[in-house]
Amino acid sequence: MKIIVLDDDPTGSQTVHSCLLLLRWDIETLKLGLDDSCDIFFILTNTRALDPTEAKRVTQEVCHNLKLALKDSEQDILVVSRSDSTLRGHYPLETDVIASELGGFDAHFLLPAFFEGGRITRDSIHYLIVNGLETPVDQTEFAKDSVFAYSHSYLPDYVEQKTKGQIKAQQVVRILSEDIRKGSLNKLLQLSGNVAVVVDGETQAEYDLFARDLIAATKEGKRFLLRSAASILTSLADLGPQSIASEKMAQYKRTKDSPGVVLVGSHVQKTTQQLESLLQQGEDLSPIEVQVSLLKDQLEKRDEFLAEILYKVHDAHQKGLTPVIYTSRGELSFADTQTRLAFGVRVSTFLMDIVQGLPSSISYLISKGGITSNDVLSVGLNLRAVRLLGQILPGCSLVTTPEDHPLFANLPVVLFPGNVGDQDGLLTVYRRLK
Repeated sequence: MKIIVLDDDPTGSQTVHSCLLLLRWDIETLKLGLDDSCDIFFILTNTRALDPTEAKRVTQEVCHNLKLALKDSEQDILVVSRSDSTLRGHYPLETDVIASELGGFDAHFLLPAFFEGGRITRDSIHYLIVNGLETPVDQTEFAKDSVFAYSHSYLPDYVEQKTKGQIKAQQVVRILSEDIRKGSLNKLLQLSGNVAVVVDGETQAEYDLFARDLIAATKEGKRFLLRSAASILTSLADLGPQSIASEKMAQYKRTKDSPGVVLVGSHVQKTTQQLESLLQQGEDLSPIEVQVSLLKDQLEKRDEFLAEILYKVHDAHQKGLTPVIYTSRGELSFADTQTRLAFGVRVSTFLMDIVQGLPSSISYLISKGGITSNDVLSVGLNLRAVRLLGQILPGCSLVTTPEDHPLFANLPVVLFPGNVGDQDGLLTVYRRLK
């Protein structure tokens, strides 16, 4: 069975390895994933950075081309909408579009547990473990997101809120941990009509059991759509251990002595803490701040800002220092969501101009932030597809550019989500590559 993941940023692959990440979705590129020997592949749509209209258009385009790529195929497929940045994303828009385009689903499942990120679901309540305490996610900073805010951690209520009452909480099917342990195959076989289902998850072993039953039901003819975080993909793909241990991934560096670059776009609190921890060490680092407010208030000086930052980057590199390029912390205020998203695109475009202007001799690149990482791959490095090698830290993927890349051949790139890792996570990745 082929597992096809539409991923709204490149962090959905943060628990697997050896598979393809597709940055484009023309029919020929999609066939690369369908024909690949690995049972799972990812299509990086970056829809979380888009407004609803554009997110809908992109998802429709992907699904349309996917239908054509699958024409005459006899493969069993399982479609996953991987978009769970702590319940933030275009739900139910994306699952509605996928259901409309690919059609005939018996159920769509919400599986937001992400164990590597400290997120579990118990009794249909989604928790984030903060400083060792299980905190309902509606009490965290993520619920107050300026674009994807929500007010419920009890998932049936979350579904009702996000669907604006089209799906009532009492209509949502709940699969609890007890159901999973007893075996949920019979329950899965009874689902129909694209019913919404929320699934508990407290351990990877639990998800392993559920994945087994999910695959069995699919092979018996049921058609399911998943809306999930990354942990369920570990169980579905069942890839085994990666070929090179996380602690030894420095061997992927292009050169032994040349420094790399750290690029930080995410502004969530955990990223800020990790950035502070890294900079406090002062280990051959050169901090370079990008004042994003200048891109809002003094846009006419954009090229001047860019030249100044690139000068600092090249100067640090020549001195053997690692440039740590980071956007100013915190969020700015905007009149509406549309303006906020448009400004995010402006900042990302600026960061990608920095990526394309980096010294060609850098030995690695650490990209911090989901949307930032997607743009690094698709825009900054202009890649069509890339092979995922594995995780350098739980939840942090490492890929390498192809050997014929015109600027950065065989460059290892770390895709580091904003809300993953402990306070020293960024420092740990830096030291492993250093």
